[in-house]
Amino acid sequence: MRVAYRRVSTEDQNLDRQLADQPDIDRVFEEKLSGASRNRAALEEMIGFVREGDVVVVHSLDRLGRDIRDLLNIVNELNDKGVVVEFISERLRFSRHDDDPLARLQLHMLASFAEWERAIAKRRQAEGIAKAKAKHPEKYKGRPAVIDPSEVRALKEAGLGASEIAKRLGIGRASVYRLL
Repeated sequence: MRVAYRRVSTEDQNLDRQLADQPDIDRVFEEKLSGASRNRAALEEMIGFVREGDVVVVHSLDRLGRDIRDLLNIVNELNDKGVVVEFISERLRFSRHDDDPLARLQLHMLASFAEWERAIAKRRQAEGIAKAKAKHPEKYKGRPAVIDPSEVRALKEAGLGASEIAKRLGIGRASVYRLL
């Protein structure tokens, strides 16, 4: 059985370009969720679904795992089940039976570059946000307060403890202490 795994990072992104030209796909698992976490429902469902002799088809390395350790763990877990993993963009194929040292090296190198590229993008994003905050501090004031400090103080003066105040207002005790 040929099983496809497709993933994009956000709800507004489109899955259509991934594996559109792949024939004979028997089952598709897809999700719109960041690859930063291993806790992805469709990924776990796909791993549980596949059996020995199946082929998992993925558009590219970064669609299956965001960092090298995660990617290698997923590929090894599937290979241990007797499942072949095929990456279309990189033209790589991995199974436990025909272990190609060059393909494994390519997997490690490409996964390392993907992880590095992600780290660089996150750094650039943080730098851009910091510059925007410095240039326009009025736009970056944080979330507006939803708790009225005078209400917290009034409840405290009425003799209530922090836990009871938090319960009545539907907030955490730490918020009560911070406001007092």
